[in-house]
Amino acid sequence: MTTEPALLVLEDGRTFHGEAYGARGRTVGEAVFCTGMTGYQETLTDPSYHRQVVVMTAPHIGNTGVNTTDMESQRIWVAGYVVRDPAIRPSNWRSQGDLEDALTDAGVVGISGVDTRAITRHLRDRGAMRVGIFSGESAQAAPAELLRTVTQTPRMAGSALAAEVSTEEAYVVSPPEGTPTRFRVAALDLGIKGMTPALMARRGIEVHVLPSRTTVEELLVLEPDGVFFSNGPGDPATAEHEVELLRGVLDRGIPFFGICFGNQLLGRALGLGTYKLAFGHRGINQPVLDRTTGKVEVTSHNHGFAIAWPEGVPTDEQVDTPYGRVRCDHVALNDDVVEGLACVDVPAFSVQYHPEAAAGPHDAEYLFDRFVDLLERHASEPGADAAPSTPGPTQQES
Repeated sequence: MTTEPALLVLEDGRTFHGEAYGARGRTVGEAVFCTGMTGYQETLTDPSYHRQVVVMTAPHIGNTGVNTTDMESQRIWVAGYVVRDPAIRPSNWRSQGDLEDALTDAGVVGISGVDTRAITRHLRDRGAMRVGIFSGESAQAAPAELLRTVTQTPRMAGSALAAEVSTEEAYVVSPPEGTPTRFRVAALDLGIKGMTPALMARRGIEVHVLPSRTTVEELLVLEPDGVFFSNGPGDPATAEHEVELLRGVLDRGIPFFGICFGNQLLGRALGLGTYKLAFGHRGINQPVLDRTTGKVEVTSHNHGFAIAWPEGVPTDEQVDTPYGRVRCDHVALNDDVVEGLACVDVPAFSVQYHPEAAAGPHDAEYLFDRFVDLLERHASEPGADAAPSTPGPTQQES
């Protein structure tokens, strides 16, 4: 099999030699690593990975091919792809195509045959950094020129990217046939994954997915029973429009649920800060403590930014905000990062990780039931305690 050389160049000058994988040419972005042993197609099609070059820590990638069912959006979003040992051919009854062909068709430049463990250890030691992948004629340039291309790339901090991945037109995801419609929810698309509205629809929610630039007036026309903010890429500190929209939702007492980017925006709307993690949380094996149940969940993550809890205040203590009290009810057990908020005095809560987790695990899918419970309580008792109730044992799906 004929191979072409390729280069991976990190912004600190470290270089890895490998073979071209996917499209030929050059690409730049933020280097991040994903620890998932499965679900590579869901990772590739997650809009949260926009402008990121993903290093897969699992050594063998592509063995199950690709299919239309596992797409989390309409396209591949990663800026580049780094694998150690790509499958020679797919071997799975669900496969409808080859992974490298899919990358080539999408114009995604990748590299294979590199020591992804060494790259991952480097990023863990030095932090997430900009990177370039060069193959074909692009790989023939002088090393100094390749490094200059990488260092001239915009950093992720300060980047506003949600509008680049959001839907241009609103659309509706209705409950499946035979499931009665119980609620209407306005879902702001900041990089939403397809499984998210699908899981809400299964619970009797008519989901109106809206562009990121939607105004509060346009949202209120729908008369939603609740509002949802999705995951998405970029720096939450740049999302002024979305934060003001969320404050309009909180001002009106409309129940709110946010995940990932939506969690960070709830924090900002409440007056909390955000910061960039050294190398982020990405993968499907991150342990998180749900303080409302005392259970530890194995969760799916993809975030490079996090909520800054007020300095000097333990995360197990409530803090006062312009919207009343808020507590950190989910916390990462690896590094104590805030992984979820619950407002006590307004009907709002959020989590930092991905409870839809189409590729698994499914420990946290009950959070969609918690959202339904919040909608039910708000509909029947508008003045009730706004904090999400503790889910019973029947709420968590297998």
